[in-house]
Amino acid sequence: MQTSKRVKAGVIGVGHLGQHHVKHFATLPTADLIGVYDINHNQAQAIAQRFNTNAYNNIEELLAACSAVTIVTPTDQHAAVAEICISAGKHVFIEKPITKTIAEADLLLKLAKQNNTIIQVGHIERLNPALLALKNYPLKPKFIEVQRLAPYTERGTDVPVVLDLMIHDIDIILSLVNSSVKSIRANGLSIMTKSVDIANARLRFENDSVANLTSSRIAQNKVRKLKLFQRDMYVTIDFLLGLTEVYRAIDADANDPLALVTAPLEQNGQHRKIAYEKPTVKKIDALRLELANFIDSIQGKATPIVDGAAGRDALEVAINIQENIIKNIQ
Repeated sequence: MQTSKRVKAGVIGVGHLGQHHVKHFATLPTADLIGVYDINHNQAQAIAQRFNTNAYNNIEELLAACSAVTIVTPTDQHAAVAEICISAGKHVFIEKPITKTIAEADLLLKLAKQNNTIIQVGHIERLNPALLALKNYPLKPKFIEVQRLAPYTERGTDVPVVLDLMIHDIDIILSLVNSSVKSIRANGLSIMTKSVDIANARLRFENDSVANLTSSRIAQNKVRKLKLFQRDMYVTIDFLLGLTEVYRAIDADANDPLALVTAPLEQNGQHRKIAYEKPTVKKIDALRLELANFIDSIQGKATPIVDGAAGRDALEVAINIQENIIKNIQ
C-alpha cells in the first residue's frame, strides 16, 4: 500500500560515507532525519550538530524513534547491527557487501521475511549515470570485460579486494546477464596487506555468457571500465568519466535516427553498416537517488534497486571467487 507519510530515518555509523547518508536524509522531502548513532560518540555529536539532528547513546534508543535506518559500519558489524534493527521491525539499508558470510546474509533475509521489513543493499554502481544511459537498449551480453583499479589507501582493507572493489562489478554483471553462475576460475595476489589486493576472475554462466573481472587496490591511477559484447552490438562504459559508447551493426538501408556516424561493410553477402551512438549520460547524485529509492520502497511507491536477495547473490559469488583465489595461492 502506498503512503505519502514521511519516513522517520536514522543512520548507524557516521564515518566517511555515513556522513553523506546523513546529509541526504536531512534534505530528502520524503524522509525525516531523526538522528544518528556511532560507536565514536564524539563523532556522532559532531555530525548531529552539523545537520541539526540528534545523537543517540545506543542503537536501541535510535530504533525506538525511527522506522528505517541505514547501516554504514565496517562489514564485520553489518550482520549483528542489522539483526538488531530487523528484529525490532525496522527497514534497513546496508552498505555493500550485505554481510561478511552467506550464513549471516541468509539469517537477515529470513528475519526480514518474518518481520515484513525491507532490506536494501548499497551497490551504488547500479545507479552510475553511465550505466543508466543504457536502460533503453536490449542488453543480452555474451562476454563482459571489467577493470576496476584504485591506488592504495587504508580504507576498505578490512576485507579482500574482491569484497571491497570487485563486488561492485559482480553485482552489475549478475543484473546484466540474469543467469546462474556455472563455473568460476580466479587468481590473485597479496601485495600490501595480509589479504588479496589484486584479483582476476572468469565467470561462466548457465546461458554460456562469460565475464572477466580484474580488480586491484594498488594501481597508480583509478580505472573503472566495462566492455560488453553481444550479437550485433558492442558497448563501452567509463564509470569515472561518465562516458558510454555503443557500436551496432545494422542493415545498410536502415534509417536509424540514433546512428550518428556510419561505416559501410559487407557481411556474408549482406550490406550492413556500423552505427556509433553516444547515449546521453545525465548527471545525478547516485547515493541520493539510492536513498530516495529506499524511502520510496518503504512507502510502497517502488521496489529496492538492489534488494537483500540480490546483495546476497553478489556476496556468494564474491566469496566463491575469494575461496578460489586462496585455494590457488595455497
